[in-house]
Amino acid sequence: MLVAAAVCPCPPMLVPEVAAGAAPELEVLRTACAEAVRELLDSGAELLVVVGTGPRAQVWTEGGAGSFHRYGVDLAVRLPSGGVDGPPLAPSLTLGAWLLTEAGAALPTHACAVPADAPPTRMLSLGKGLADLADRVGLLVLGDGSACRSVKAPGYLDERAEGFDADAARALGAADTEALAALDPKLAAELLADGRAPWQVLAGAAEDAGLGGRLRYAEAPYGVGYFVASWC
Repeated sequence: MLVAAAVCPCPPMLVPEVAAGAAPELEVLRTACAEAVRELLDSGAELLVVVGTGPRAQVWTEGGAGSFHRYGVDLAVRLPSGGVDGPPLAPSLTLGAWLLTEAGAALPTHACAVPADAPPTRMLSLGKGLADLADRVGLLVLGDGSACRSVKAPGYLDERAEGFDADAARALGAADTEALAALDPKLAAELLADGRAPWQVLAGAAEDAGLGGRLRYAEAPYGVGYFVASWC
């Protein structure tokens, strides 16, 4: 059963070594993520599952490791309480492993990568399955909102982006599983909002959990929607 969840974005610049001179610009976001992860770890969960996008569906159950070498930083991380065997973690999951490492997490931890274009029904079903992995499951869900919030954004400016992100932020803040499940995958793809699929995994996992939500952060630095939320 799902007992808690932390929702965080996954820009590599959350890692100060990657951000370098720009690190102070994201300090408020970094603090919000740390607080959400700490609340997740304090929830009494006995198993953590990190969920984020990846190039293909993939699961890590015996540990896993990733690095920030692609960003020119000699920094490697691994999931708590596991080894480093198997394929490298997807970038979103690597950021999740970094957040857990920074928080000193030591719980058994699995990881699950989902394609950004995965059908909602499949994500909802996956979430239900993850919630059944243990009596007390906690999710760390990684994903960004639209990357089309300004003319300098990766996807340039799309006037639909602000409304999409506002709907997502409201749903995440209210732990509204129905609203998350209803997010349009086609629109999300057009707006480069890769958090849609992981958020719908969360919606499936939390469907009957009766959790409440708290929105900790909702801004669009660099023209990308970043949200931090706690569900418990």
